[in-house]
Amino acid sequence: MKEVNTLWPELSWIESDTLRGATAQTWKVALEKSVLSAEDLNRIPFTLLCGPDLKVTFMDHKRAVVHIARESGIKMNEFFDDELPVDMDVLIAGAILADVGKLLEYELDDSGNAVQGMYGKYLRHPFSGVSLAESCGVPAEVCHIIATHAGEGDMVKRSTEAYIVHHADFMTFLPFKSRLK
Repeated sequence: MKEVNTLWPELSWIESDTLRGATAQTWKVALEKSVLSAEDLNRIPFTLLCGPDLKVTFMDHKRAVVHIARESGIKMNEFFDDELPVDMDVLIAGAILADVGKLLEYELDDSGNAVQGMYGKYLRHPFSGVSLAESCGVPAEVCHIIATHAGEGDMVKRSTEAYIVHHADFMTFLPFKSRLK
């Protein structure tokens, strides 16, 4: 579990011991099932859509999403109080877990570059992420964030916390994608 805590110092922001433990356990199980190591996550690009030359790593992106989501939740609670309360534990756990399924979606080619594997061609990371999280006892309100953070979530009614993670994720992805044009 030390490896997970090193990857995710933000786990300490989750006040609930139970939710913090389930979130960390999900990452532990994902790393055990993945061909990727913790070191790979600090090396590979955060998205396959921008090519292997992208310098922003998987963990750079993921941690930025968590930090942006947390700050957004704090400000929403400050400005909207009881009118639109944000459950900070749910928000942070959901942001930490949003892309955990990518550990099953990705493989490494002969050159050590991340590529989409066969599993990922059939099951995108929102689906595999929910499966991993549920197997570790992550509650439905956090699994909802994992399931709806990407485009698949456009067909569902998102919770407030899911909207925050969705937008934090896309605001740190779309500008990179737009540079391809």
